[in-house]
Amino acid sequence: MPLATPDVRRHNLGLVLGRVLEGAGEARADIADATGLSRGSVTSLVAELIDAGLVEESDVVAPAGMGRPRTMLVLAASAPCVLIVMLDADHATAVAGTLSGEELTRVSRRHGRPMGDPAAIADVLAGVVDEAAECIAATGRRIADVCVVVWAPVGGTPVRVLADTDLDWGEVDLLGLLRARSAALTAFEEAGGDARLVPDSDVAALAEHAAVGGDTLLYLKADSGIGGAIVLTDEVAGTRVLGAALGHLPVVPDGTRCACGQRGCLVTVAGPDVLLARSDLGALAAAEGLTVALEAFVAQVQAGTEPAAGVWRGAVPEIARTLQIVALTVAPDVIVLGGFAAALAADVDAVFRTIQPRIARAPVLPVAPVVGSALGADAALRGAQRDARMRLLSDPLGI
Repeated sequence: MPLATPDVRRHNLGLVLGRVLEGAGEARADIADATGLSRGSVTSLVAELIDAGLVEESDVVAPAGMGRPRTMLVLAASAPCVLIVMLDADHATAVAGTLSGEELTRVSRRHGRPMGDPAAIADVLAGVVDEAAECIAATGRRIADVCVVVWAPVGGTPVRVLADTDLDWGEVDLLGLLRARSAALTAFEEAGGDARLVPDSDVAALAEHAAVGGDTLLYLKADSGIGGAIVLTDEVAGTRVLGAALGHLPVVPDGTRCACGQRGCLVTVAGPDVLLARSDLGALAAAEGLTVALEAFVAQVQAGTEPAAGVWRGAVPEIARTLQIVALTVAPDVIVLGGFAAALAADVDAVFRTIQPRIARAPVLPVAPVVGSALGADAALRGAQRDARMRLLSDPLGI
């Protein structure tokens, strides 16, 4: 590909850097063979990446037979990193990682779930951000990208949390609250950085899609509440993710009024708080957090311990019905359950298969398997890291 324009050169720099990240230890000739770029072009691009402090030479490998020694390339030890900040119903967490995905530091604290008090939670969140930033600075690196992940829908301009029923929030400018409290975030933005705010379901679904493949993926996660997303892939539009508030699909006619104003939403019959309360685990959640309580709930369900086992049996049909409604619309290749439901996916799959509509004994559509998350609790983190990496690879010298 001729390097005729700045856009093409940026693209090719991203190709080369991507190869270094994916196959650390490759030589220039290996990268040329893998990308289709000429060896001269790769040599020129690598020189730019070395000058920018992104790539460095490592070992020199002797040829197996005739030929010249090969110099391997790796991500530079001082290359910039990405900072992913996560807020869920229990914890505020900041994770710094290299462009290749190596975790550098993780700082996490319980915020105590002060309902209706975003400022108090922002105090804790800013604390973990600044502590992680200090660890990054000690390594001699700088922050190239900041992504704040929330377990809630986001939108608007500037982007903000639209509502978080798990924390009793209405519309909250979380990035604004962080800017007022975090010296690290302020310094990052003053240096030209742009912190982003994203919902966890979107980035988690993208990560799960990358892990399991297929054209269309339906993702439902249940942790502090119930959310989800749909990932669509085609040759024209590429990969797209559509947010899906699966917890607020009204599946029970004239059911319990939900905090969203509707009646009979899935979250009112299968939401984590509801299941824990009905399983006599609400006090455990209040004392030690949702994560601990949900682990106990899953263990009791798997052991057949009542009342948790019975509570789960009552919730499974509602989850399966919700998945069916969406599956008949988007025809997913696979359905992935995240959060605590991942460990119990087989129960949902069994019921989901029994409720499929049939014509002449044949399913109306192919029945997608319902499987547990391949990435576990770090799905949103992995997705946010992957998204940050793709953004940075689109303009490596802009890092």
